[in-house]
Amino acid sequence: MKTRHSLLLVLCLAAAAAQAQMNIKISTGRTFRQDTIDRKVLTVQYDMEALTDLAHPGTPLKETMRLDIGQRSSRFYSYTAYLADSVLAADAANGASMELMARHAEQYRSQWSEQTFKRYPAGRVTTLDELAGDISRLRCEEPEELPRWTLTADTLTLLGYRCTRATASFKGRQWSAWFAPDIAVSEGPWKLCGLPGLILRAEDAEGHYRFTANGMEQSCGAEPIVFGGRDYEPVSRKQYNKMQERFAADPVGFITGSMPNVKVSIRDEHGNATKNPKDTPYNPIER
Repeated sequence: MKTRHSLLLVLCLAAAAAQAQMNIKISTGRTFRQDTIDRKVLTVQYDMEALTDLAHPGTPLKETMRLDIGQRSSRFYSYTAYLADSVLAADAANGASMELMARHAEQYRSQWSEQTFKRYPAGRVTTLDELAGDISRLRCEEPEELPRWTLTADTLTLLGYRCTRATASFKGRQWSAWFAPDIAVSEGPWKLCGLPGLILRAEDAEGHYRFTANGMEQSCGAEPIVFGGRDYEPVSRKQYNKMQERFAADPVGFITGSMPNVKVSIRDEHGNATKNPKDTPYNPIER
């Protein structure tokens, strides 16, 4: 069981000037159940670069991600968010001041709240996300879909392992993945998997999303993989995408219920106006 130990009403309007984007986190102290769904066999850490805002192509989001691989399922999540939860939980247990908790909330501010559970439940993929903390917590459960990979002759050495490149069109993007046949685990970051070896690097053809493994740790099998989304609001993929887009366009309006029509002018590096097909700079990993 896990409690989101943040300020009773912490509104972190941390505006990144380069991105002109707000990160808003609100917690009401609600408790969400967590179930042990598997035991860790291997943990892989990735550096993620993600261009989530097409209006600012020069400032990609950077986050440390982790992939916990079990015998039956896996969990892909932000390690920064995990640290934030741990630090704030310790603060609350130790009776830390509101000011200290606010500083820690900003210090460990994660920019990626989505979690991906592959093969949980069996044959399904479940995505959890938090839009403004307790304001909206979403659970999107879908049938598991494997990319249809095409192997190439290209090779690359990553973390000391000789990797082979494979390509696939998957979830609206053209992906290249470098996998290590010597690590006999058919897993990878996000929803990418299905190759005869662990994916250590993956990127889409547009260069908008990139995952690069920077370390691995074998587990003794005692650490659990936990799922805390039972109490989240179940939504379809269409509803999930729509709410994500609304929140990205106007996070404050999303919280207050006031959602004016938002039109954004996107410009390239030369200042020339360009047009996004959806007339919004929001650039989700799954289209």
